[in-house]
Amino acid sequence: MSTPRRLAVIGLDCATPRLLFDELAEQMPNLSRLRAAGSWGALRSTVPPITVPAWSCLYSGRTPGELGIYGFRNRADHSYRRLVTAGSQHVRVPRLWDMLGDDGRRSVLIGVPGTYPLPQVKGTVIGDFLTPSSADAWAAPAEIGRRIERELGPYLFDVDDFRTDDKARIAQRLFDLTEQRFAVARQLAVAGEWDLFAMVDMGPDRLHHGFWSTYDPGHPRYRPDDHWTGLFADYYRALDDHLGRLVELFDDDVAVLVVSDHGAQPMIGGFCINEWLIREGLLRLRHRPEKPVRIADADIDWANTTAWADGGYYARLFLNVAGREPQGVVPISRYESVRSDLVERLEKVVDHRDELMGNRAMRPEDVYPEVNGIAPDLIIYLGDLRWRSVGTVGLSDSVSDGVSDGVTDGVSDGVTGGLYTFENDTGPDDANHAELGIYQLTGDGLPTGQLTDASIYDVAPTLQRLLRLPAVDGQRGRTLV
Repeated sequence: MSTPRRLAVIGLDCATPRLLFDELAEQMPNLSRLRAAGSWGALRSTVPPITVPAWSCLYSGRTPGELGIYGFRNRADHSYRRLVTAGSQHVRVPRLWDMLGDDGRRSVLIGVPGTYPLPQVKGTVIGDFLTPSSADAWAAPAEIGRRIERELGPYLFDVDDFRTDDKARIAQRLFDLTEQRFAVARQLAVAGEWDLFAMVDMGPDRLHHGFWSTYDPGHPRYRPDDHWTGLFADYYRALDDHLGRLVELFDDDVAVLVVSDHGAQPMIGGFCINEWLIREGLLRLRHRPEKPVRIADADIDWANTTAWADGGYYARLFLNVAGREPQGVVPISRYESVRSDLVERLEKVVDHRDELMGNRAMRPEDVYPEVNGIAPDLIIYLGDLRWRSVGTVGLSDSVSDGVSDGVTDGVSDGVTGGLYTFENDTGPDDANHAELGIYQLTGDGLPTGQLTDASIYDVAPTLQRLLRLPAVDGQRGRTLV
């Protein structure tokens, strides 16, 4: 089998098989033509299916446990307050561009999560969506950044403040983001020699989080006469046009992979995990806050607390272990029994309609072949990711009419807050992540047809084979070509 000499990876953060391969496929003729000429299918994401660390896992073939990165922010030590935002410096395994650089070959990286602060790359790199707008070093070589701003205006790293009720601003901004990202991609695709061209557009993710309820009749807040009903079709039609204009610039020796880190699904609401721990007698506050506060700012009685949790698209639960945490109370001898008891309790949690929520509580050592850094003691998918984890304490219930029928538990009793909320504590959000993203590889001499059981860990070995790079000991996954 002949294989292409170069590789272009077009990353669409949060791109979802249901949309791109089915419901909106007619809006995306360019993507559909690529699919008809290549291999494609759903791509199972990492545990958890979170942008950080998923893209670094995709390009390294390593798990979050091996990276020691379990989300955007991770515990820096076993103290109660200190968290660090995961950046490029925390990825300590080689990714595809590192392997190519060691082989003397060049890469172009545009907005790939896990590339800020700017890593050393043989070639060109533009920082990812976590790059602050005030950053001086956001492109290397620096002249690339100056040229972009001269020709295209201020560079857009992300849709700022995308959790907002200002939907008009967000809608315009995500179109602007995608348009500029692909304009930059077109410039750099023809600007010089490269072996790997890799970009990520955050537009799909921001569209899903901001507007899923305007698109999906299965969303609990769906309104068919919503002003934004046609937005998904409009956006994906525009995205497909940008995609087609980029792909037509590539020579025949370039294989094109369109891929995502995870998918999306409707978010029912938020479950107040720390309020639940308070009710279960596992988390104790010295003083009840008069208004909602982050768990990091709550006045916790650590000497009488067994567990606490962080909020996010999944819940990270930590035990207060004697000899590990500063005021730990769970003896090492009871660590596993306490964890098992929590798993059992979490699986019995009911939703706002008094029906089983369908939670999944996972031990890191059961999920990852290696666990580095400071992992959660339990990784929890609430309602199998149909609910968000709300880490805030002090929330009273904000259950919407038409969604809250039958609610008997969770109403604020003046001592503890509610368990269920349908207004996100970090701002309006319509979607949670889903475990299945997309994979679509097209190139001369490459396989065609639908794939089954493909994993995000298969991507790195596959790309290494296409680029004639040797396999790396310890990598997960298999080749798909």
